[in-house]
Amino acid sequence: MQTKPALSFWQIWNMSFGFLGIQFGFALQNSNVSRIFQTLGAKMDDLPILWIAAPLTGLLVQPIIGYLSDRTWHPTLGRRRPFFLLGAILAALSLTIIPNSPALWIAVLMLWIMDTSFNIAMEPFRAFVGDKLPDEQRTAGFAMQSFFIGVGAVAGSILPYVFTNYLHISNEAPEGIIPPSVKYSFYVGAIAFLIAVLWTVYSSTEYPPDETEKTNQPKGGVTHMFTEIYEGLFQMPKTMKQLAIVQFFSWFALFAMWIYTTAAVTKHIYGSTDTGSAIYNEGANWVGICFAVYNGVAALVAWIIPPLAQYTNRRIAHLICLFLGGLGLASIFFISNPQLLLVSMIGVGAAWASILSMPYAILSGSLPAEKMGYFMGVFNFFIVIPQIVAASILGFMVKHLFGSDPIYALLVGGVSMFAAGLLTLLVEDKAEQKA
Repeated sequence: MQTKPALSFWQIWNMSFGFLGIQFGFALQNSNVSRIFQTLGAKMDDLPILWIAAPLTGLLVQPIIGYLSDRTWHPTLGRRRPFFLLGAILAALSLTIIPNSPALWIAVLMLWIMDTSFNIAMEPFRAFVGDKLPDEQRTAGFAMQSFFIGVGAVAGSILPYVFTNYLHISNEAPEGIIPPSVKYSFYVGAIAFLIAVLWTVYSSTEYPPDETEKTNQPKGGVTHMFTEIYEGLFQMPKTMKQLAIVQFFSWFALFAMWIYTTAAVTKHIYGSTDTGSAIYNEGANWVGICFAVYNGVAALVAWIIPPLAQYTNRRIAHLICLFLGGLGLASIFFISNPQLLLVSMIGVGAAWASILSMPYAILSGSLPAEKMGYFMGVFNFFIVIPQIVAASILGFMVKHLFGSDPIYALLVGGVSMFAAGLLTLLVEDKAEQKA
């Protein structure tokens, strides 16, 4: 096994830079896909099930990509970077197509393709940190990823607002047509995604496999691959199982927020459900600003988390951030002034920064190096499973329990975030035990 030298700040910067583009794409998706679906005729109660593509593609794609990237070695591109490049090319194409969808079913299909592309590019980035960095630098490595996720998401979230208010590109369109401000935002996102990932591909290197890893190549074709993936589900380290429960409640809350914030804010605060009206689109653009704020906060908090974790420990740091996120989401229920939503987003941003870094930092110390990519892929089951659950039950809850008022979905999300924080206390951190 190779001894991993400590990397410089700029080396960690370069290897993480691709996440800027990936999150640029995710931000456009999170803040605009519900808007696109509603514009093309989707009913509010149908939004969760239409979003099912996001978790299902993660569930199917990420373990496979993790498994394959563990067993890949290209003489020029290495182990993880071939997947970065493939995912970026496919993502750029799908980002260009989805805002031009002529019908709802085409937009839904493009969401499936777009999410698959995002997952192909994203999954190996988590293992990339485990591959390249010694344990003492992994918290910083995942925090750097969180920083770029925040920066990319800010840029992606504010674009429709910027195009409308500063470049005077129309934010309205005939019924069933996506506004030009949204279309141009997705075009810029496609370019940003591709450039950012190419930066990491061409500015970073990878360690070649040692003799042990060379023997760990695919055997028996596709059947063997799926058999090994299935068997690996029963070999998860204890820490991974404990973190899985934390992840469930964290990502249930996030998915509730991504699905329902536009509908909740436009109805609860702006008083409109008419997707063709100026007031609805003003509210939808403001949601983009709110999402930009929480991602901007996440980019800043990413630098605070490592010293906070060092002063307390990684579990306590994660608990604090999740509690702030719970307060942020729950507080939206009590707000009538849209400006105050920015305060709520500060708490959400703190939680988002920690969710993107701390569970992976804790997990990486308990994983075997030769299966880092695979287990990181399996770990993402516990991101997508709560999203599938949310997609399955939130629509029913909002319609039958909450009188079709989506603001209650955000309140449920806040409670779920509090639960995730408390459950963090039950996690065993191997690095903490060693210290």
